Amino acid sequence: MRRLDLVFRVGYHVKTVAEDAAPAAAHGKMSVELLHERRLLCFACVHVDEPAGRLIQLGKDMESGPTYDFETGMYRPPSEGGSHSLLVRFTRNCPWNRCGFCGMYKAEKFQLRTVEEIKRDIDAMAALCRELQDISGGVPTRAALAVLVQRNPGLRYHHGVDMLYHWLVSGARTAFLQDANSLIMKTSRLVEVLTYLRRVFRSIERVTTYARARTVALKSREELADIRGAGLDRLHLGLESGDDAVLKMVRKGVTADGHVKAGRKALAAGFQVSEYWMPGLGGVDMWERHAENTARVLNEINPHYIRSRPFYPWPGTPMGDAFERGAFRMLSGAGQLIELRRTVGLLTVSSRVCFDHAGNFWKDRCGRLLFSHDYEGYNFPEEKQRVLERIEDGLSVGAGNG
Repeated sequence: MRRLDLVFRVGYHVKTVAEDAAPAAAHGKMSVELLHERRLLCFACVHVDEPAGRLIQLGKDMESGPTYDFETGMYRPPSEGGSHSLLVRFTRNCPWNRCGFCGMYKAEKFQLRTVEEIKRDIDAMAALCRELQDISGGVPTRAALAVLVQRNPGLRYHHGVDMLYHWLVSGARTAFLQDANSLIMKTSRLVEVLTYLRRVFRSIERVTTYARARTVALKSREELADIRGAGLDRLHLGLESGDDAVLKMVRKGVTADGHVKAGRKALAAGFQVSEYWMPGLGGVDMWERHAENTARVLNEINPHYIRSRPFYPWPGTPMGDAFERGAFRMLSGAGQLIELRRTVGLLTVSSRVCFDHAGNFWKDRCGRLLFSHDYEGYNFPEEKQRVLERIEDGLSVGAGNG
């Protein structure tokens, strides 16, 4: 059995997609779930499990026309959306999938994709880009996209088409490898598909991906050097916390020392490193140790980027359940700012500290966002005092920040 994800914007006719998928549903299992993106665009994702010989071919006019059959996952960092990165699915879902705060892949099974599958996806995207450029006579236009969809009606249900359009219009410079930990691929295979991606899309200047600290640690220095040499530039690593008790509570599967070793190892191999931490993850009971040890670990790594992702108890996750039954006590918004003041005050990094996510919701006295959501954030140590002053501004609002 093989899974195929059909993704379409809400606003198109669900009935039409259900009719198209009906033959598949008769031979397998179909479910619909709604997901909500930061940009307030809603998608419905229809998952169809069916024999490989009966796959629905996305982007194909069943009567005639070319087939543009490629997968596009649901998740990528906001910074990759801001640069309109090409989304290339190297793996499906998350191989760890046990973190207590995360609900992104809980109902999904991790799958390694083959080199052949990934290359076919790259070829399909390249062919679609060529046709779109041919119709436009150069830089793609919305009118050309409409013509392309008219020729290939199935494309209207594939959100990867809109992604490709925006990637081309923005200059086709960046790419992001989906899903949650593509570095887990066998190194020789990862190098092969990275090399192929760079060869097919020669305009790409930067390639990034999510990775787990333990996966980085398990790769040899030679393997990491080979991967970096094949064209992977930046690793997005989920630190979450630098405190071992907090990491154990959320089932992160790595210690603070493991984070430090992995981050340093990635830096030594020449990668840009982007570390994500979660203000509020220690709750009322462990906020101080969470703040102080997170700052300590970030100082020891000194990554290129540090990105704030405030904790929210996602319903249906272990941490969400703990919050619902009162076993985990959430910090208020003002409490998170007090914790943030402690963490930022202890940072001695030469990093860019970013608040590039809607979860950084705090407001100042004028009702404006406390921090810029710019993907490049604040340059430390030069702008550290500015960030601390903004925190004090937020704290002066008091109850207005939750």
